[in-house]
Amino acid sequence: MTGACGEPEIPEVGIIGGWTTAGCEFSRTPESVDVGGRTWPVTPKPLEAAIGRIDEAGRTQHKSSYAGIEVDQQRVRAIVYRVPSAAFDDFIRNAAENTCIFVRDARYGMHELATWHDRLRADIPAWQARGIFISTISARHDGVGLEIGTPDVDQAREQLPRQYGRKAPLIFIEEGPVMPLAGTGIPTAPQPGG
Repeated sequence: MTGACGEPEIPEVGIIGGWTTAGCEFSRTPESVDVGGRTWPVTPKPLEAAIGRIDEAGRTQHKSSYAGIEVDQQRVRAIVYRVPSAAFDDFIRNAAENTCIFVRDARYGMHELATWHDRLRADIPAWQARGIFISTISARHDGVGLEIGTPDVDQAREQLPRQYGRKAPLIFIEEGPVMPLAGTGIPTAPQPGG
């Protein structure tokens, strides 16, 4: 017989489906800068600071929840992707101050996708020996999964889930080997000796 006092402690999930911060109630004009005769969008300083706070805390204090962030400069807002978490939601709400942050659900957090990334990267030689060439491995910032770039999507889609399980967060995209860019004639960094 098993007994216990009280109910098991279950962490608060947070709002499911997404939400926005109070700063989204205000309209903002996009900012831009002219460089070399071209106009480029610029992230306003308050939004840039909020993004920095959220990204830093997401990577350190809320890494099981945080998946990534994107900036929508045209609408002067950021979009944070996270596995629902009440604690991280509270942090985002406070860190946003008066900026507009859209918060969206993610299936996987950055930490879990990084673990999958490292596992697949370590297995690249074994996959090459089996005739499956992996060109790129990249965690999606929206927490949907891990993109596996390969020239043979069908073979990879068949073989990798056999190794890692059908529920592995793998997204297959057709991608050939990474090729260095041809020289532009203009060095990107000073050459050795000057």
